[in-house]
Amino acid sequence: MSNTTGQWLGWIGILVGIIAFFWQPVWMGVAAVVLGIIGLFSPQKGLNWTAIIIGAIALVLSLL
Repeated sequence: MSNTTGQWLGWIGILVGIIAFFWQPVWMGVAAVVLGIIGLFSPQKGLNWTAIIIGAIALVLSLL
């Protein structure tokens, strides 16, 4: 996977994770985590870990 693709996946994952705090937290949180995991196969690890963490936090907060 190219560097640019990983960067896009990371940013889209972060955006979806932020949206998850306000709308459809379960589905959007899962989408953010999945995008982050797919993006981990690129050199952009930091962005993708951020997407995973934000998505996981949105999931946990929605289940409380």
